[in-house]
Amino acid sequence: MPRGRAAPEALVASKRSLALMGPAGAGKTLLLEALLQRAGSISVAGSIERGNTVSDHDPLERKLQHSLYASVVHMDHQGLRLHVVDTPGGSDFIGQSLPALEAVDTAVLVLNAQHGLELMASRMLEAAGQRGLCRMIVINKIDAPDLDLPGLLEQIRSAFGRECLPLNLPAQGGSQVLDCFYNIIGQADFSSVGLAHQALVEQVVEVDAAFVERYLNEGDVDPRELHAPLEQALREGHLIPVCFTSARSGAGVAELLDVIERLLPNPAEGNPPQFLRGEGAEAQPLRSLPDPATHVLAHVFKIISDPYLGKMGLLRVHQGTLTRNSQLFIGHARKPFRLGHLFLLQGAKHVEVDQALPGEICAIAKVDDLHFDAVLHDAPEDAHIHLKALDFPQPVHGLAISPARHGDEQRLWEILGRLVEEDPCLRIEHSSQTKETVVYGLGELHLRMLLERLRESYKFEVLTQPPRVAYRETVSSAAEGHYRHKKQSGGAGQFGEVYLRVEPLPRGQGFEFVDAVKGGAIPGQFMPAVEKGVRAALERGVVAGYPLIDLRVTVLDGKHHSVDSKEIAFVTAGQRALVAAVKEARPQVLEPMVHIEISAPEHAVGDITGDLAARRGQVNGTASALPGTLIVQGLAPLAELASYQTRLNAMTSGQGRYTVLLSHYEAVPPNTQNQLMAAYKVSDEE
Repeated sequence: MPRGRAAPEALVASKRSLALMGPAGAGKTLLLEALLQRAGSISVAGSIERGNTVSDHDPLERKLQHSLYASVVHMDHQGLRLHVVDTPGGSDFIGQSLPALEAVDTAVLVLNAQHGLELMASRMLEAAGQRGLCRMIVINKIDAPDLDLPGLLEQIRSAFGRECLPLNLPAQGGSQVLDCFYNIIGQADFSSVGLAHQALVEQVVEVDAAFVERYLNEGDVDPRELHAPLEQALREGHLIPVCFTSARSGAGVAELLDVIERLLPNPAEGNPPQFLRGEGAEAQPLRSLPDPATHVLAHVFKIISDPYLGKMGLLRVHQGTLTRNSQLFIGHARKPFRLGHLFLLQGAKHVEVDQALPGEICAIAKVDDLHFDAVLHDAPEDAHIHLKALDFPQPVHGLAISPARHGDEQRLWEILGRLVEEDPCLRIEHSSQTKETVVYGLGELHLRMLLERLRESYKFEVLTQPPRVAYRETVSSAAEGHYRHKKQSGGAGQFGEVYLRVEPLPRGQGFEFVDAVKGGAIPGQFMPAVEKGVRAALERGVVAGYPLIDLRVTVLDGKHHSVDSKEIAFVTAGQRALVAAVKEARPQVLEPMVHIEISAPEHAVGDITGDLAARRGQVNGTASALPGTLIVQGLAPLAELASYQTRLNAMTSGQGRYTVLLSHYEAVPPNTQNQLMAAYKVSDEE
């Protein structure tokens, strides 16, 4: 090997990767600025107010002064390269935060010492644990006035487990921190450095029987000998270190960088990602190897669709070495593409590099077939490798959207498609029933930012309105209908006659079509036309203009003409006979009922349950979450939840969040049915 060049294995061991996660306002972006400055990557730390931070580089982020998107930076310090993903803290943007877990070896939960624990903190730490990541907690803003840091540490241990132990402690009123792993002396602001050191060592040696015996015999173990058991304790979740910092003053920042470099895992020491080979129930676990010399496995965890630069994919290399001009496959695609350029990202800046090793987070551009969650590889036998899917919350907040200028419908669909590619918690669909294009997100803020992006980035103006509720119709009794279609206007005529019966099916059974005609009254070649007419009537609706569900249609009898009978005649006869039968079968309008789960402070639960009852909802139970927080579970009509987040904000001082999932359809109240029927009658007449 040429002198002065490190072995590939040593280069992999010099990589660190982590995601800064946690609630909004915790100071993640400013903590990253402080780390970049300490590592020498920037000379002066930026600020949110001045809009010059490295990670919050999007114009919309700078305008609103908070993170909206996951952003990647890197820094080199003392021979190590550290990759950091800065993630947004708002629950509406969890679609940006969760994928970062698939790109790093360590998840770092950042908490605001003034705010304490928040629900987003619990959600992200739990998600990191489910992915098998090593975890660390950083308590930021330790120099703020009137703090109860001992109480917060105890709250953390109560919520997340006794394995949460401080690696350092604040001293001198939060102006500095004292190491507790390698050090046993010093005067901390609370607790004892010696006791914290003892607790750490005891926790770490528990994973190794030989060290347990030494510790029992000798009373202590040199922490410098504990690197291997420490990494094992981190991998197994047996230790979740807690560090203290102030990004504003710099207290604890140098110590945090030292902890990252000396104690956090490199790609060979962390838990490998949860790859699977094969599809569905037949898929088998696959362990990737952080070996630069083997075949390539890389995973795309983020897509950026820039109006000017095109599509860019952010990816983590898990195995092998990516180089410029590499031939790569995307998933099970048969045709490879050639990698023209490879970048390291520094916020908005793209730094071109020749190669990327296991543990590196990099970017590739202008590959049209690239998509979120794609696995890139260079061996055809790896075509069916994928990562275990993340558990994203279901987007349920809808907004009907249309272009402000007629004729721009196709362009709107294309732009929305790009934005949905960037965010797995956005969904777009066109409703054939309501004739609307509806975008679904995680909350009102989520959708508001999408509209801002349309205006700011794409200069595209749109009109919006609440989406129509997807009601349904059904029948509640059996009835028969008949229609004769006869048309004679010179030349060949049209003739078809249909008798049929409708009857209700159990909820959720859909639609059944039964041919009970005897003796060839309706020849077999015309029965598909009858069914086509019936289905057309089902789709259009009868009494309120919504699709009919959960009924059986039985064709009983009919007549045909040897010359004039044609398909169109039986389509019309089937359609009109169905309408006649439904009107006699006590039709009902059904509304979607949803399971609702609301997380909120305990003191607001009474208001929430009362409000749900007023919205025709019911509470099925409650469950505990973080200390002081409860989860209310219930059932409610979707129509009653329009703008519910605004109401929930008022009841919880902005701390409440909710999710919904479709449960079933249920009859609407009689007055609602009358209103819907009257509105449909007016529109039909018009």
